Amino acid sequence: MLLAMIKNIPGFLKLARAFDLFEEAAMVILTLCITVVACVGLLHVVVAVIRMALGAGLDPTSPALLQAIFGMFFTVLIALEFKHSILVMPDGQAHSMARMRSVLLIGMMATVRKFIVLDLNGVNVQEMAALSGAVLALGIVYWLVRGKVTPPLVDGSGGLLSASDAEH
Repeated sequence: MLLAMIKNIPGFLKLARAFDLFEEAAMVILTLCITVVACVGLLHVVVAVIRMALGAGLDPTSPALLQAIFGMFFTVLIALEFKHSILVMPDGQAHSMARMRSVLLIGMMATVRKFIVLDLNGVNVQEMAALSGAVLALGIVYWLVRGKVTPPLVDGSGGLLSASDAEH
C-alpha cells in the first residue's frame, strides 16, 4: 500500500531510475578501481616473494619475513573480497544478507591480517584484548547471519550422492 502511494508521487520513478543508474555507474567505477588495487597488490606480492627467494633466501623460520608475506597476501585477499561484495547483484533480502556476510568477512580478514602483522614485542594487553573481542564479535555475528548450509549427502563408500539419488 505504501509502495503504491510512493509510486504515485510525480517524478518518483524517474528519480528512482536516475539513482539506479548512478548506483550502477558507481559500482563499475569502484570495481575498476579495486581491480587495479588488487592487481598492483598481487604484483607487489609476486615481486617481493621472488626478491626474497633469489636475494636473501626464503627463510620459512623468520617470523618477520612470514609476517610481511602473509600481510601482503591478506591485503590482496581483502581487496578481492571487497570487489566481490561490490558485484553482489540486488534482489531483495538475499542481496542485503549476502552483502552483510561479505562485509563481516572483510572485517574478519582485516582483523586477522592485523594479528598476522602485529609485532608482539610492541603490543599491549588492551590492544590484544580489543582485537580478540573484535574477531569474536564478528565471528558471532557472521554465525548468526550465515545462510543455512545443507551438508553434502554421502553414500556408504564416502562418495557424494545427488539429491535424486538420496530420495531412493
